[in-house]
Amino acid sequence: MSREAIVHHPFVFSLGPLTITGFGLAVALAFAVAHHTAAQELERRGHDPAPMHDVLLAAVVGFIIGAKLYFVALEGSWDKVFSRSGLVFWGGLIGGIGASWLVLRRKRVPFLRVADATAPALAAGYAIGRTGCWAVGDDYGRPWTGWLAVAFPEGAPPSTAGTLMRDFGAQLPFSLTPETVLGVHPTQLYETAMGLVMFAILWRLRDHKHAEGWLFGLYCVLAGVERFIVEFYRAKGDRFVGPLTTAQAVALGFLVVGAFLMVRRNSTGPGRPGILAPPTRRGLAPSAS
Repeated sequence: MSREAIVHHPFVFSLGPLTITGFGLAVALAFAVAHHTAAQELERRGHDPAPMHDVLLAAVVGFIIGAKLYFVALEGSWDKVFSRSGLVFWGGLIGGIGASWLVLRRKRVPFLRVADATAPALAAGYAIGRTGCWAVGDDYGRPWTGWLAVAFPEGAPPSTAGTLMRDFGAQLPFSLTPETVLGVHPTQLYETAMGLVMFAILWRLRDHKHAEGWLFGLYCVLAGVERFIVEFYRAKGDRFVGPLTTAQAVALGFLVVGAFLMVRRNSTGPGRPGILAPPTRRGLAPSAS
């Protein structure tokens, strides 16, 4: 084990017959915070926050299904559906967005209205959720000997030379035994930090004067940029084109879609309402002007 590396141990404890992991707690907290933040923002804008209860349920179900299907597609095996691992964020995000769209369409609530108010909440939930990956020692980075390098001897999987070479294609000295635990980039913490930066930007711009959907477009751009960058440090075995991973290809897709939304929703007009509900809908008297 590298002497310079910080040694990480999973956060897990028993509560009677139940085993509680940091990942489960983080995911539950991420959805709870995202739901509360989005509902409060909708209400602040003068819209009914009630649909967020159904959206939360749909997002959870869609996230799990999407994350699993994405993992199955990456691994090329339907057996992976029944594994405990494999909740891939991009698949979960796409699945959650799709399920939320279906629910809102059925309720006849404009999707971009809710998506715009949810943009800061998505970034907050992402930052919190990535602490769960840190808690169980999952989704760590490439081998590294820097001052913040972390070794995961009990990670999922452990950051051993054998794992890094076999599963992630790392090029390591032949002198290392497969059982040697190595320090790696703590990319979970990088993603948490960048998620908080995304939240700060989106929160600061939540009173924008553009049409509904513009802020959600910005979220897609920021999420794409964030993931594209962090993938250079992640321990990954899949490749899409050249050195680019599949996640980076999806990130570029999100960036393009987000930029398109920002351009299309840059100004208000017919069919492109602003973020605030009309005064009468907010229970306010119409202006006399």
